[in-house]
Amino acid sequence: MKAYDAGLRVFGENKVQEMVDKYEKLPKDIQWHMIGHLQSNKVKYIAPFVHLIHSIDSFKLLQEVNKQGAKINKIIPCLLQVFIATEETKFGFSFDEVKILLKADELKTLPFVEINGLMGMASNTPDMAQVRKELRGLRSFFDELKGESFSPNVKIKELSMGMSGDYLIAIEEGSTLIRVGSAIFGAR
Repeated sequence: MKAYDAGLRVFGENKVQEMVDKYEKLPKDIQWHMIGHLQSNKVKYIAPFVHLIHSIDSFKLLQEVNKQGAKINKIIPCLLQVFIATEETKFGFSFDEVKILLKADELKTLPFVEINGLMGMASNTPDMAQVRKELRGLRSFFDELKGESFSPNVKIKELSMGMSGDYLIAIEEGSTLIRVGSAIFGAR
């Protein structure tokens, strides 16, 4: 509530249940972004109010988002999560998988999904040169996609990268959305 009172209106959440609880308790002019890993069976809980899903990491998940959007007649904006880190614990598409998905005819069958861009998480490392290289690579790929033509439900305009430990580098590398939580609210 302190962040809201300070003027913030865009809030991200990692966990569906926490997002739902906060949505119910906080003012309704907040734009809610789902930034954590999302399971298909949890989409129904956030579909009515989510403003943007950052963490689409499979076509199956896109299909479920479309299904839930159809139930409430709402187009749900999404970002494709791209795997750019060296850690196996991260999720996401490869660059090649993103290109295949964005060109696939099956994407045209999802009228309640709008692909607004990409999201990526750099490696969790103290090596900021590596972090910069990973973020720069994603920005380059983002710029490449912006120059291509896709189906009408693809509008490449957002690049979500950068968290509390690397958001300054992410901004320098062209991020349009940063995900800063622990730097504001402290560690969990």
